[in-house]
Amino acid sequence: MTTTVLDKPPVAAAEPAPRPQRAPSPNFASRRWQPLSVAALLIATGLLYLWNLSSSGWANQFYAAAVQAGSQSWKAMLFGSSDAANAITVDKTPGALWIMSLSARIFGLNSWSLLIPQALEGIAAVAILYFAVRRVAGHGAGLLAGAVLALTPVATLMFRFDNPDALLVLLLTAATYCVVRALEKGSAAWWLPLAGVAVGFGFLAKMMQAFLVIPVFAVVYLIAANAPLRTRLLRSVAAVVAVVISGGWYLALVALWPASSRPYIGGSQHNSVLELALGYNGFGRLTGDEVGGLGNMNGDVGWARLFGSEMGGQIAWLIPAACVLGLAGLWLTRRARRTDAVRASLLLWGGWLLLTGGVFSFAGGILHPYYTVALAPAIAALVGIGAALLWRRRSQMWATAVLSGTMVVTTLTACLLLGREPDWQSWLRPTIAIAGVGSAALLFVVGRLPRTVAAAVVVLALAAGLAGPAAYSIATAATAHTGAIPSAGPGGRGHFPGGGRGHGGPWAGGQPANRSPGGPGPAIGAGGMANLAGGNGNPGGRGGPMGGLMGGSKVDPGLTAALQQNASDYTWAAAAVGSNSAAAYQLATDQPVMAVGGFNGTDPAPTPAQFQQDVAEHKIHYFIGGAGMGGRGADSGGSQDGATIAAWVSQHFTARTIGGQTVYDLSAPK
Repeated sequence: MTTTVLDKPPVAAAEPAPRPQRAPSPNFASRRWQPLSVAALLIATGLLYLWNLSSSGWANQFYAAAVQAGSQSWKAMLFGSSDAANAITVDKTPGALWIMSLSARIFGLNSWSLLIPQALEGIAAVAILYFAVRRVAGHGAGLLAGAVLALTPVATLMFRFDNPDALLVLLLTAATYCVVRALEKGSAAWWLPLAGVAVGFGFLAKMMQAFLVIPVFAVVYLIAANAPLRTRLLRSVAAVVAVVISGGWYLALVALWPASSRPYIGGSQHNSVLELALGYNGFGRLTGDEVGGLGNMNGDVGWARLFGSEMGGQIAWLIPAACVLGLAGLWLTRRARRTDAVRASLLLWGGWLLLTGGVFSFAGGILHPYYTVALAPAIAALVGIGAALLWRRRSQMWATAVLSGTMVVTTLTACLLLGREPDWQSWLRPTIAIAGVGSAALLFVVGRLPRTVAAAVVVLALAAGLAGPAAYSIATAATAHTGAIPSAGPGGRGHFPGGGRGHGGPWAGGQPANRSPGGPGPAIGAGGMANLAGGNGNPGGRGGPMGGLMGGSKVDPGLTAALQQNASDYTWAAAAVGSNSAAAYQLATDQPVMAVGGFNGTDPAPTPAQFQQDVAEHKIHYFIGGAGMGGRGADSGGSQDGATIAAWVSQHFTARTIGGQTVYDLSAPK
């Protein structure tokens, strides 16, 4: 017997459903095909995330260099140091780096060992989301949710990249699954604390962004959990304790570790991991008041930001559908009992989308388009659950009207987003428009159609609704992406760290690997492309400040050979202002390179006195400068030590050019 496309869930909503049309029976065929369909989903996701994975090389060299350091030094791995000699850390807690570093230790450092853990995290996130949605809305809803997550363009990008967002999304999805389990009657006492553990380790991946879901979890659990109030309160307290322990142990370890025997905490101005957590990676992201950061970037704040030129193609394809279907699901379950599992799940995922999306929309600090991957699981779950609820009521005209309207708004969104790339796959936009409008019309009367015809309508609607994000995801997987600010989709849309916008171009955030600008150069400081000490800030040409930030930098073989010569006689083969510049040289030479000033070049590490002492003790062989060397700290309140060090080097050592780069031999003063 043929089953309907979205089958009956194991936990039904409390509101009585209308008489079903040939309700499916749990026969042997359905039980046999369900695991096969799940396997097909995960295999397809794996192909999308793993295909040609190594084409991106090191992807984000900033994190790749830290993985390289962690594969060589256990201390560097523990602290997330940028180099194996432990000068300074990356500007995040190193949870995501631990996994990649262990992979590099086991399989050797290469593009595959760096990026495969990220792809596997994406596959695992799709699987966990499927089980979370299936638990309340059925197999078909779970499949749809998993497919939506897998085909979200920014998810395809991040699960093929070495940024910490992949692990964050996996852990938050797992945490939500744990909360879904904790809401059930007779659930084990450890489900909610386990959700706290997942959020705590999410903090170790990307700090306070992981905490955005905590208010939603707390409110929904206290309201909807199928347990006495006292039990709910006690388990909530246990979950908070789990968050504090699983995320706080690392903060305590770093804070108590003697500063003289660990690397400087990158991203802070006072060598403090608490400052990093609460300031640069905490409230500063909301207000724009980030000392040493990029300043206020609130020029486009508002809900329209998620649909704008930078974020729209990454995440916006199904946001309208998720909102409509989520609200429809809440309306359907409005009279259900307090503990209704379907409504509670809608509140969980909807709260996640609303709160995190609101923060992203109105944040005034650093906010790159790829951050929106944190919205993908919530969007996918709302689409899956809401569509399943309405499908089961397709005999009612209002339900099919909502499904039809959802299809119309999804088609309109896709056409608007595709219109921003008019020269790319020009046939796709009209095809989606025709298929979307046609399926919307058929969905309106789908309750009166024969079963086989209704199934064909669903297939057409799914194809039209997912064609846009799927095409963007395939284009993303087919293109090598490098740099610190990647962007999904075909056009290489990106944004400049100083707040300016770009479209394509040589410094766009999603720049393909084969369009690297010139070569490595010193990293820009806060504010980006101008006012760099020692140069005019011109981003063009070899040695320009943008090379190594927006795209992957390639080091000249002659310079590589020079840096490797007698490198074992020094603690650091070289030093360069900014972590991105240092990372390029470190990966090329496989030798520690000191990142003066950290990511933005605005951290006071090392101080000029410390740097001069290291030079006097013959710990640093070369200093790599060039046009625009030195960070820009004054405008952001950050340190100007990087500029001071660069000026001191240029005054006391002779510059020479190797492989197009300005290099100073610190073992031979003037």
